[in-house]
Amino acid sequence: MMFVPDNYIKRTSSTIPFGYELDVDFDGYLKPIPDELAILNEVAESVFHNEISLGIGVDWLEAETGKKLSRPGLKKYVDKKYGRLGK
Repeated sequence: MMFVPDNYIKRTSSTIPFGYELDVDFDGYLKPIPDELAILNEVAESVFHNEISLGIGVDWLEAETGKKLSRPGLKKYVDKKYGRLGK
């Protein structure tokens, strides 16, 4: 049996979530990218508290990480982490 680090997540679809990357050493698992996840959490918290819009949030993510995330993708992440936005 192979030992998988605690912070890795099991790959469940063909899409790799923002803040994760494939790891060739652990087939079927995704390795977290701590810097990207920290920025994503900061942006998500700001969106949830209505400090910034989804549009500004995705622009901020792209400026900081060089990776794109759609507005619906960011909204889905915020909804999953904090509860539904705009009830």
